[in-house]
Amino acid sequence: MTKISIIYYSSTGTNYQLALWAKEAVESAGAQARLVKAPELAPDAAINANPAWKTHYDATQDVPEVTTEDITWAHGIIFSVPSRFGVMAAQMKQFIDTQGGIWANGDTVNKVVSGMTSAQNSHGGQEATLLSLYIQMMHWGAVIAAPGYSEAEYYTAGGNPYGTSVTVDADGNMLEDVEAAVKQQARHTVDIAKRVNG
Repeated sequence: MTKISIIYYSSTGTNYQLALWAKEAVESAGAQARLVKAPELAPDAAINANPAWKTHYDATQDVPEVTTEDITWAHGIIFSVPSRFGVMAAQMKQFIDTQGGIWANGDTVNKVVSGMTSAQNSHGGQEATLLSLYIQMMHWGAVIAAPGYSEAEYYTAGGNPYGTSVTVDADGNMLEDVEAAVKQQARHTVDIAKRVNG
């Protein structure tokens, strides 16, 4: 069975929701899914100062934190991470930065990867965030499964060829309907992972 790790970081819940939709689609495509989160690095004072952040942090305490084994186990990896000043959030970057051991052993080569993201405005670095992720994945020797313009669902979600991205307003509401795009991207990742790992 094709195995997909869905690794997310989310402060207030947007990228968690994207990850949940991806997990649903991975499983419906007949693959095995693991949903794990990047460890929180922010101090308690910052989390407690934002009610939405605190609520989401408390509500997802039962979600396991990602480990190196979640990378080595998987044929494919779907990352869901918000944009921070045009690059991925530090929590996800920190996790990736600690994977030098498996990279040196060649254990990241040919892992099929795909990324999703969010930001508070449509030109707030969404595409740059996915490109920053994919640059790291090229160093891993990974196979990048970007959606391109291959399916109608991607157009209705804004047409980002690098991966599904969504704009979130100040109240945490997604401004585009991206559920179908997320699920199609997840199915696409499963398909490519099956082909690579035949």
